[in-house]
Amino acid sequence: MSLKEDGPSVAIVGVTGAVGQEFLSVLSDRDFPYRSLKLLASKRSAGKKVNYENRDYTVEELTESSFDDVDIALFSAGGSISKKFGPIAVDKGTIVVDNSSAFRMDDGIPLVIPEVNPEAMEGIKLKSGKGALIANPNCSTIICLMAATPLHRRAKVSRMVVSTYQAASGAGAAAMEELELQTREYAFNLFSHNAPVLSNGYNEEEMKLVKETRKIWNNKSVKVTATCIRVPVMRAHAESVNLQFETPLDEDTAREILRNAPGVVVIDDRAANHFPTPLEVSNKDDVAVGRIRQDVSQDGNYGLDIFVCGDQIRKGAALNAVQIAELLL
Repeated sequence: MSLKEDGPSVAIVGVTGAVGQEFLSVLSDRDFPYRSLKLLASKRSAGKKVNYENRDYTVEELTESSFDDVDIALFSAGGSISKKFGPIAVDKGTIVVDNSSAFRMDDGIPLVIPEVNPEAMEGIKLKSGKGALIANPNCSTIICLMAATPLHRRAKVSRMVVSTYQAASGAGAAAMEELELQTREYAFNLFSHNAPVLSNGYNEEEMKLVKETRKIWNNKSVKVTATCIRVPVMRAHAESVNLQFETPLDEDTAREILRNAPGVVVIDDRAANHFPTPLEVSNKDDVAVGRIRQDVSQDGNYGLDIFVCGDQIRKGAALNAVQIAELLL
């Protein structure tokens, strides 16, 4: 991140959390220009000192007046904070990139993965005097669609079945600490994702994948089903994705498409049995794809199986939000 007179003023809401911390490192890694930086958190964290890019900052308490003269606010402080303070910031002319689920499915609010649907935020301009809200999709949706979208563009996905193997870090910093201590709840075990279970038997995480995919692809008819599982992995989600296409797509073509897809790296070495792992993608920007193979349960080349891994604090959250902010520059 670089101090630039003509850069936007930036605020980070929830700066002390796992994603808030990652916002800072991604902004720095990508040399994001800013003329001022405001670090906001709850009353509990206010007053904490943060040294960032050789300058000292004091964490301020988030209040209704926090957004005076803020151009871009990156939010990751949970849905209730976003619901309360997001609209306040927008009213003051701030463009809010929100990492919670608060606004994702609202009509008129773009749900954006920059490599997938940047056109969804057309018309939102910095310094236009008009604030706006842009939603960051759920981490598992981002990681899945980074790999599925290039194939969807070629052969149109009619049905997608996703099984996730999600890291503890998705449940926040406390869960990561708990995993490190190897408490009985986490060690040597898997459990269904900790999101609430709905009346249809799906949990909220699974339904996010279903609904967000349809919105991001702007395709209400695509069939999506998901099973989301937490695994004792510190960082980075893995997903097994089965795709059914409207037109045939062979695995060699698919591999070539994925090799050329932005933000995607192919790790698909059958001879060495080397495929994506959560460890390999931890703290990395790219989403890794492997196990690319024709689905033998479908006739012709109408189905593929792929295995995807991505760092859900980075591309699944902070990096995606910062890339959205970069589209505004």
